[in-house]
Amino acid sequence: MEADEAGEAGDAAEGEGAPAPTDTPSPAPSASATTRAAAPTAAPAPVAAAGPPQSFATCAVCHSVQRGQNGIGPSLAGVFGRRAGSVPGANYSAAMQGATITWNEGNLDRYLADPAAVVPGTTMPPPGLNPAQRREVIAYLRTL
Repeated sequence: MEADEAGEAGDAAEGEGAPAPTDTPSPAPSASATTRAAAPTAAPAPVAAAGPPQSFATCAVCHSVQRGQNGIGPSLAGVFGRRAGSVPGANYSAAMQGATITWNEGNLDRYLADPAAVVPGTTMPPPGLNPAQRREVIAYLRTL
């Protein structure tokens, strides 16, 4: 939702100060003008290139994104497709060690919404992320 709001705000700002439409045809844009105009609508750069979203700050308190660097929780590098409780050297609860989950978008979304409901006995507290923030964090985790 935050991304949508930002997009709407950006659209409103672009419309301010724009010339009113006329019946007189405009000259065809040059190649460089076309490139500049296309840039804002081009596909966004991968999240990893820009760094983690602000909503990831809650996760970063306990989790590293560097492979092999565990914090209170395991490193999140390579989390997509990984079996829960399987990072070497991480300090997992017995519940997480016994979990039979493979981390994918759906499992991560459910887990981030309510960790104890997905893995009863886990030591991870609910991160307090709303659905939009969970989507941001999951999109970021996919890039690791």
